[in-house]
Amino acid sequence: MSSEATPPSADLPLGFQWGAVKAGIKVSGKLDLAVALAPGGANAAAMFTRNRVVAAPVIVGRKHLAATGGRVSAILVNSGNANCMTGEAGIEACIQTCVAAAEEFHCIFDEVFPSSTGIIGVPFPAEKIVAALPSTAGAIGPSAAHAELFASAILTTDTRMKVARAIVGIDATHPDYAGMEFRIFGVAKGAGMIHPQLAAAMPPHATMLVYLFTDLDATPSELEPLLALAAEGSFNSISIDGDTSTNDTVLLMASGASGVKLDATGSGRIGEAFANALGLVCNSLAHQIVDDGEGVTHLVNLHITGAATEADARKVAKAIAHSPLNKTAWSSGDPNWGRLLAAAGYSGVDFDPNNVTVWIGPHLVLANGLRVPEFDEAATHQTMLEREYTIRLDLGVGTAETKFLTCDLTAEYVAINADYSS
Repeated sequence: MSSEATPPSADLPLGFQWGAVKAGIKVSGKLDLAVALAPGGANAAAMFTRNRVVAAPVIVGRKHLAATGGRVSAILVNSGNANCMTGEAGIEACIQTCVAAAEEFHCIFDEVFPSSTGIIGVPFPAEKIVAALPSTAGAIGPSAAHAELFASAILTTDTRMKVARAIVGIDATHPDYAGMEFRIFGVAKGAGMIHPQLAAAMPPHATMLVYLFTDLDATPSELEPLLALAAEGSFNSISIDGDTSTNDTVLLMASGASGVKLDATGSGRIGEAFANALGLVCNSLAHQIVDDGEGVTHLVNLHITGAATEADARKVAKAIAHSPLNKTAWSSGDPNWGRLLAAAGYSGVDFDPNNVTVWIGPHLVLANGLRVPEFDEAATHQTMLEREYTIRLDLGVGTAETKFLTCDLTAEYVAINADYSS
């Protein structure tokens, strides 16, 4: 662990330390072993991929959370190898690294939470991680520089770190915590193989990893519903390429070091403030993931309105977001609204095309199932050349709606993924 002389950052949550070293997993020689510690322990809640093919660290991580009742003292993340489809040997290798980390950081074995990201199906080099763990002693600390090491080491095809922070001050009228504050710090990675479908309770994506740290005092059972709510409007509402990964993990840890306790039900003033701040942090990280998507040149906010149910709106949004025809049109700014309607039509949602209205940015494109006479193709094209814009499609059925963030599909994405494992 780091020297106590290293001061904590004023905008990071208390009770945590971060760091990273080179274990030799990445061919590039870059940082590839990240560690986050809660020396006093932390309560945690997690959500994992719904993919039926899951990586060894997802299996082990779920078991550890169940065994400890949601207590976590250390996060161990490697990049460059997903440890997925590696059989029983991969699970044993994951456990081996957890045992070594527990010995190195003086914590209970089950309180080590593992994660991996990288190539699927390659034997997992546990021996490299075990050999590198002693060198983490001088690389871990509570400062912003240490946190950036952690955020850098978990990256794969990402081009930049993804971090977000929130500091919540409590007003002077609160009977218990007047003038106090708590903090949230989020770190994420992900640029491709991004279509998170996170779930907390069902059986369990090597791509999206999210770690959320707060110094609020809360139990795992209090954290779980708040994490699920935040994830649904953020990570479960984005897609880069429609592929749900085998390793997707979102972990929320609460150290309690601020001295501020979450309301018993999570519905009081502290709970509401925490839920709002957590949602802001998760939304920021989700947006950063899509904005750094492989080959992405345009971000498209899909706003589906007028649906019978929110589930119907979500189906239409996903059909449009995952359509190669739409995604390639967005790459060139082509206002091909017919592709939007075609994708909505095969989504499985019942609606009358004659009642549909479509806007691209501020431009009305379609009304009552027909292109409007004032449709300005050139102006709409210019809007679609912007880095980010909104497409709104109203189904004309009901009042339910949803928002979903996606992106274009470019030749660079194809190049990156055509050569990813070679």
